Amino acid sequence: MGGSMGYCCSITTPVHNHLSPTPSKPHAQLPNQRWEIAPLKTEQADQLAQARGISPLIAQLLINRGIETSEQAEVFLNPLSQVMPAPIDEFPDLAISVGMLTEAIANQEKIAICGDYDADGMTSTALLLRALRWLGADVDYAIPSRMTEGYGINTRIVEEFAEEGVGVILTVDNGIAAHEPIARAVELGITVIVTDHHDLPPELPDADAILNPKQLPEESPYRSLAGVGIAYILAICLAQELGQLKGLTQQLLELFTLGTIADLAPLTGINRRWLKRGLGLLPQSQLAGVQALIEITGVKDDQKSLKPEDIGFRLGPRINAIGRLSDPQIVIELLTTTAPEVARERAMQCEQVNQRRQQLCADIEQDAIAFIEDTGLDWQQKRVLVIVQPNWHHGVIGIVASRLVERYGVPVFIGTYEDNDQQHIRGSARGITEFNIFEALEFCKDLLGKYGGHKAAGGFSLPAENLSAFEQSLSGFAHQSLKPEHLKPLVSIDASLEFSQITSNLYQQLDLLHPCGIGNRDPVFWSANVQILEQRVVGKGHIKLTLNQDNQPVTIQAIAWRWGEYFPLPRRVDIAYKLREHHWEGNTTIELELVGVRLPVVTSTVTTTSTTKKAEFYYNQRRYTCSLWESLNELRIRNPEGKVLAIQKGQRIGLLGTKREDAIEVNVTKPPYYPLIKAATRALGLS
Repeated sequence: MGGSMGYCCSITTPVHNHLSPTPSKPHAQLPNQRWEIAPLKTEQADQLAQARGISPLIAQLLINRGIETSEQAEVFLNPLSQVMPAPIDEFPDLAISVGMLTEAIANQEKIAICGDYDADGMTSTALLLRALRWLGADVDYAIPSRMTEGYGINTRIVEEFAEEGVGVILTVDNGIAAHEPIARAVELGITVIVTDHHDLPPELPDADAILNPKQLPEESPYRSLAGVGIAYILAICLAQELGQLKGLTQQLLELFTLGTIADLAPLTGINRRWLKRGLGLLPQSQLAGVQALIEITGVKDDQKSLKPEDIGFRLGPRINAIGRLSDPQIVIELLTTTAPEVARERAMQCEQVNQRRQQLCADIEQDAIAFIEDTGLDWQQKRVLVIVQPNWHHGVIGIVASRLVERYGVPVFIGTYEDNDQQHIRGSARGITEFNIFEALEFCKDLLGKYGGHKAAGGFSLPAENLSAFEQSLSGFAHQSLKPEHLKPLVSIDASLEFSQITSNLYQQLDLLHPCGIGNRDPVFWSANVQILEQRVVGKGHIKLTLNQDNQPVTIQAIAWRWGEYFPLPRRVDIAYKLREHHWEGNTTIELELVGVRLPVVTSTVTTTSTTKKAEFYYNQRRYTCSLWESLNELRIRNPEGKVLAIQKGQRIGLLGTKREDAIEVNVTKPPYYPLIKAATRALGLS
């Protein structure tokens, strides 16, 4: 700092009581993130808050989600207040589908459901099985083998249905691109109704009826439905047509809720309206299988309503694990049985398979990271990460792709070989905000076999000989849509909070925004210059922390899931987080779930009187205060332990201690004092 004010310092001989920061254990590299903090719109938020009778903070969160008028807020906060168009008026082929199924039930014509092996497809299958059996239909189902056949209806299934005398095939969560199998069904004289929610191909299959929300206008409240949502609408309309809806709705709504959240469907439009009701039904579920899942996963069943994360992180993964690694029939039986003992047995199978799935994911993720780091894959230059390795289980590589996106912040296409001679590859893809997975696969379609998906995720297969060309083509597509600054994991932040604002009352206010998930994300807040008082690694690589702010006596607990590699975190950080309730031994507290961390952005608050100028600043993750006593031409810097360094203008020797009479003399022209004084003078606006 020797510049403008001439306050120089350091020491030329060893000093025992330095003011410099206490040495600490070196911390690991922090996550390489990009923070996007929503602009504060105070005036607009105040107006919306007054109009709706909500707090300005909640109003700001609504504005961040594109809800800017009182009328929009009314619909969002009270979904039942919106008058919804009848589904029969929205879906062109819904009335035709209901008519064909009504006729099939009346004639006892055999109906077969072709489902899918993910949570959406299995819950859709279970929903329609329950509904059609309730309505007296002769109904059975089939789900293709993930391991040997891959996604969607195929010719083998169609021909087996024909041999069994099936008259109507009903696809759920698949079929929109299945031209050949559906053509074969038509050739065999079978009626085909396709219910699906995946993006539309250039040409639709030649089915008798197609129900897909992507056929509807963008503004339709039904546009966000998952496959299970289409199945729910079809089942409800059919039951209404037959006058047998009473007693059925709750069962189907529970399955709709499970499938919609587990499939990561947008929690907007009609989904939000129905999920608010469905989440309230699940704690006292009518379904033996849901009761068994809740019991085995430890989800609190005495609460009024489940949260989407209860499904997304507990119930859903156990359902999904079966489709990834085992026989989907286990889940279908779980969700259709009325026998508690069968439900418990199937739920236990889900638990065991999920434990295996967790271990497989961890192993493959570590293999993938090691491969990327050891081979020096230049994914930043290519703007896409393509990684294919043998002997990976393709039932779980989609999960690993999501984790690699979280880590590297780049679109990930991950695959494994389907055969020992490594001639054919099957893979999964996950994207980032600025990148459309389905459009990327369309761009490369000449190199692919089967493919499908939507903006955020997809699946594909290709001959191994096309892998290099596929990677080059993907990179070309990525360069059209991505800039270098996009290639970091994105943390989208709503607003800043002080720890003193984090109360049970605030958490209850946030409940107005629920259910949160895709399309209506959980609020994310940030706090600056947080001090980490304690931190330790718990479980399988998580960090548990005790935090405070501005050296206040109040502390708050936090968890950073799967951040073990970043342990230990620096003592001082800015943090981004979600709020969570923590229940323990009858007590409920509010904790933080960290989603972002960075070194503090150095800030200072300067106050000036007639004789002094004061400021606080951070240096090496420690908080200091400093003051300039103009009458004495003296700069003073105080550390967190109360020691003061006093330097007269133009002097090379300063005093260091807790009292002037006990202070020692130190030379302040070299480290560790010189850079500390530079930081202090910057905080005071002197350099």
